[in-house]
Amino acid sequence: MIALALDIGEARVGIAVSDATGTLAMPVKVLPAQEVLGNARSFRYIIEDYEPEVLVCGRPETLAGEDGPQAQRVIDAAEKIALATGLPLEFIDERLSSREAKRILREQGLSEREMRGKVDSVAASLFLQTWLDVRNK
Repeated sequence: MIALALDIGEARVGIAVSDATGTLAMPVKVLPAQEVLGNARSFRYIIEDYEPEVLVCGRPETLAGEDGPQAQRVIDAAEKIALATGLPLEFIDERLSSREAKRILREQGLSEREMRGKVDSVAASLFLQTWLDVRNK
């Protein structure tokens, strides 16, 4: 099963995808949020290229495991995207995924400026990998 993950931010959406076996998550790219929410051609091409069977969106939770201040905005956006794509929607806690993504990119020698276009897709791949691991147990 191919899963497409979205790390939905106010300005950008990080996109990651699983392999066909549903075991490995890979970052794909970052698109402006308006393009993803508006179902623009750039986003539709990703859907067509990867042919996902499920949409997995990061849900911003607090360290206590409750919905964070951005949760309702993300939930509303994810539901709109799922409706536009016709894909079933699942959520997973995205707590600390951006921080971990920055750490990984820093270890690869990227500067803050070079990271800017990559953090969101790496974060999406991290929480997608967690979702895949839980699903495959």
